[in-house]
Amino acid sequence: MPFDESGHPGPPRGAGQRAINLPPVLMWLIGINVAIELVRELLSEAADSDIVLQFGLVPAAYTSGAGPDLLSLLIAPITYQFLHGGWLHLGINMITLAAFGVPVVRALGARRFLLFYLSAGIVAGFVHVFFFPDSGDPVVGASGAISGVFGAVLMLMRYVGSIPSLLPIAGIWIALNIFFGVVGGTPGAGGDPVAWTAHIGGFVYGLVAIRLFMPRLGP
Repeated sequence: MPFDESGHPGPPRGAGQRAINLPPVLMWLIGINVAIELVRELLSEAADSDIVLQFGLVPAAYTSGAGPDLLSLLIAPITYQFLHGGWLHLGINMITLAAFGVPVVRALGARRFLLFYLSAGIVAGFVHVFFFPDSGDPVVGASGAISGVFGAVLMLMRYVGSIPSLLPIAGIWIALNIFFGVVGGTPGAGGDPVAWTAHIGGFVYGLVAIRLFMPRLGP
């Protein structure tokens, strides 16, 4: 069970363990996101804008046929997940990933988690494209993928009986995303529009798809 550490052998806490005891796959994801933001800080505003347009997810590029080159269209559903709208946006996402990612990594293993995480971000991005097909604004950030991780955490908690029903939590979470998406004011957004449909799409994907990524136990 991903939330039960009683049977995990090993040294007691504090005996040679890392100060930040996150699974390596989470450390790598956080490190890559931070490194990309650091590199962007060194670029001119024009160069940074070009990167966001090239590697962010622009719905109209997929629906109008007048978007960037084919390679950008193919990789943008992944690369947009590693671009953020500033340090506050990045910090909130990475803290959330660290908070919710650990039990999902323990349940899936590193490789399955990475596939799940990236696929949640891809699905979340195309949910946004579906609802806003004519938008020329690039979507950036790991929020859709992390929403999938949050959905997975809730489903894992449901499996082990930690929560009796998903409906109240899921309902409140979806309502908050709709509210902040329509009204604005989400922390870290900096006043920019929030891709709330991507958040909800990633969350629902996490609830539904987590069981597909669970490793099989025995024959």
